[in-house]
Amino acid sequence: MSQMEEGTFRDRIALNRRQSLLLISGFLGFVTVFGYVIGYAWLGDPTSALFGLVLAFVVGTVSGLITYYGGDRMVLAASRAKEITHDDAPILFNVVEEMAIASGLPMPKVYVIEDSAPNAFATGRDPEHASVAVTSGLLEKLNRDELQGVVAHEMSHVGNYDIRYAMLVGILVGTTVLISDFFLRGLWFGGGRGRQREGGGQIQLIMIVIAVVFAVLAPLFARLLQLSISRQREYLADATAVQLTRNPKGLAEALQKISGDQEVLEVANRATAHLYIVNPIKKFEKRAKGLFSTHPPIEERIQILRSLETGGIPETVG
Repeated sequence: MSQMEEGTFRDRIALNRRQSLLLISGFLGFVTVFGYVIGYAWLGDPTSALFGLVLAFVVGTVSGLITYYGGDRMVLAASRAKEITHDDAPILFNVVEEMAIASGLPMPKVYVIEDSAPNAFATGRDPEHASVAVTSGLLEKLNRDELQGVVAHEMSHVGNYDIRYAMLVGILVGTTVLISDFFLRGLWFGGGRGRQREGGGQIQLIMIVIAVVFAVLAPLFARLLQLSISRQREYLADATAVQLTRNPKGLAEALQKISGDQEVLEVANRATAHLYIVNPIKKFEKRAKGLFSTHPPIEERIQILRSLETGGIPETVG
């Protein structure tokens, strides 16, 4: 890879980090405003509304800290992933070691999910606290070159700090949904108790309408933001994986096999689907109904990888 291309990758990784900081800053600001609006709508005056602001900020901060420092363990536990050693799966362990050396990253913890559906993901808050998890089906159905391509892709997410971004986005979506649901349920079952307060008037009614609109649309917008940027990060991870392995065919063949496999990954859900190298929720499953696509079209990813066999980085990767 040329120096110009390597510089482009460094710029994109730096952009990922800046986006993460902007995301969490913007999110905390949004939660603060959202909390104030809800407090005003619920309690009926600007002074009391500060309670809603403080509550939203505390909820956002606490959930952020919990997710940042323990989110990876929660994801791995929810996926029923078990940590392994070299003796448990020597080929997998060797491949992860190779890709850690090639990428210049610390050796991550390695996990296996006992499931016949082939797939994999990486999680953690930074390269020093990263984990790579693959399914037993992936180990059974992929050859070594294909496994190397998948592991390189996941190590690229680690090196590009996509794993941190994924956790921050999880905070954004989860906390926004929590606050919205809390407000809407309270409004429904409480009957809008704040409107009984003296001096509520038209201002409070307007704030109630604004709060309801926020509560309904905010989770949707947060989810769309997550999906739009997650797609670009998949393209970048594919290209970075090729930089590590020098073998685009291996990853292309792996994506072909994973996407074409009809096995259902039972442990995957809507909260973790965006982490996997290929969307684990198949179109024919009932749980896929109403699910926004968390990944770019697999055919397009494979086509890009095929083009990389002749050298260069297509414009669609950027």
